[in-house]
Order: sequence, then C-alpha cells, then structure tokens
Amino acid sequence: MKSILIAIIVVFICRQFLFVPVTVKGESMEPTFENSDRIVVTKVGNIEHSDMVVFHAPDAEKEYIKRVIGLEGDRVKMKDDVLYINGKAYKEPYVKSNKEQIPPNENLTENFDVKVPKGFLFVMGDNRRHSWDSRMFGVISEDSLVGKVEFRFFPLNELGAPQ
Repeated sequence: MKSILIAIIVVFICRQFLFVPVTVKGESMEPTFENSDRIVVTKVGNIEHSDMVVFHAPDAEKEYIKRVIGLEGDRVKMKDDVLYINGKAYKEPYVKSNKEQIPPNENLTENFDVKVPKGFLFVMGDNRRHSWDSRMFGVISEDSLVGKVEFRFFPLNELGAPQ
C-alpha cells in the first residue's frame, strides 16, 4: 500500500511540474505531427526558435500545438515564402513537403511583418494553409504555455509493435 501511494505521489508531481502527455488534434502541424499522435511536453527549460510548444488557446477552451517562430523582442517577417527573424533569413525544412504540394507560382505562407512584444511568442503551424495560429489570433502570452514538446509516442499496431 505504501509503494502504491508513493507511486501515485511521484506521478502527480511529475505531471504537475515536469511532464504532461498530450494528444495532437487536427492537421495544423502535418507532416511533423499527425492527428491523434501522442506527445509528451516538459514544463521546464528555455523556449527557442523552432521549438514546438503546447499552449492554452487564446480564442477557445482547448490547447494548441504550434512551432515557435518569434521570441519576445523579435521582428518576424515573411516575404515571398522566406522567413526573416530580425532581418536574417531562416530555412524552414519542416514546411518543405507542404510547399511541394502547391503550384510553383503560389506562396505557402502569406506575407506579414510582426514585432513580438515582451512576454509573448509568435507561433505558427507547419501546415501553413490549414493552421489557426498567430497570424490570425496574434501573439501568445508565455504564461499560456503548457510546455515544450520533448518526444512523441509511436502508435502501436494490433500486435503491439510500432507502426
């Protein structure tokens, strides 16, 4: 009985303060994450450009998973499908397969220019044409973060082996 109680307390502490399991819902992060993928987020550590985070949605009673594009103080600009952060061009390999699915004369991501205020982040989904993100609802408060994505559980087939 004592061992079970200790295990429950350890699980509670880990879940409250260190790690949280999350199930991805929707297509906004495809192909990086698919609908129903299971991930684990950590509540500790620093957030950096390109990290994937889970946060409380500013416009709904749910949680979103998106990629951090801009940190506080950054000037984030998208021009002709090239991402610029503080004037420096960045490659976005995570959108390559989505870009390949559209006509060559079209942009995957519309042009924008945003300055990220202190205490906030600018986030976008990898599936840019099917993502509700900072382009629509604005920057998100760092206080709304649930955590940073650490790893994904691979789904198991009927035999219990990874697919």
